Amino acid sequence: MKFTHEKTINTIEELRDIMGHPNEVVLRKTIDHVDEICRAFIEKSPFITIATADADRNLDVSPKGDPPGFVKILDSKTLAIPDRPGNRKADTLRNIIQNPNIGLIFLIPGIKETLRINGKASVVIEENVLQLLAHKGKEPSFAIIVEVSEVFMHCAKCIIRSKLWDNSEAKQDLRPIPSLGKILVEHGKLDMEHEKLDQLIEEDEKTNLY
Repeated sequence: MKFTHEKTINTIEELRDIMGHPNEVVLRKTIDHVDEICRAFIEKSPFITIATADADRNLDVSPKGDPPGFVKILDSKTLAIPDRPGNRKADTLRNIIQNPNIGLIFLIPGIKETLRINGKASVVIEENVLQLLAHKGKEPSFAIIVEVSEVFMHCAKCIIRSKLWDNSEAKQDLRPIPSLGKILVEHGKLDMEHEKLDQLIEEDEKTNLY
């Protein structure tokens, strides 16, 4: 029997009536460039997901992994991602050609937070870029260039709920980036001590997962 449903949310007002509104920390955490904190995260990340859509708005999310630092930072507003050999469906590349909008999530094993980047993408075959993205002497056939428009850290709740890194040997006290509280204070230019925000985040992670 096919599942059916009748109660749906159809307006932003209905959504906000139930969910409420984000606080100032959340509203101010988004920046428009890759700063030194985000650079450190990207350089330590061996795995990303890439969200794209075609001209008809059909969505796709593709995983990509390589040694940490495989995504290259060309400048504070530009990233380069290698397209390694795969199944040749080329979903991501075909979508970008039709629709440049792109969303990225960066993960680091053992780190609860994730880094999200949104922007516009293009598929390039510039030789100097392909050389930069070479691994073990092999250049990719294509590179994805991302013009960055939004950058922000995502909280740890989804990782905690999923217990994704519970068996990881990586330890939080060895994390290569600052705490989420410190990042949010810096990105949002917040007038508060990051230790206090880290304490609030830790308490929220313990008491407000569901």
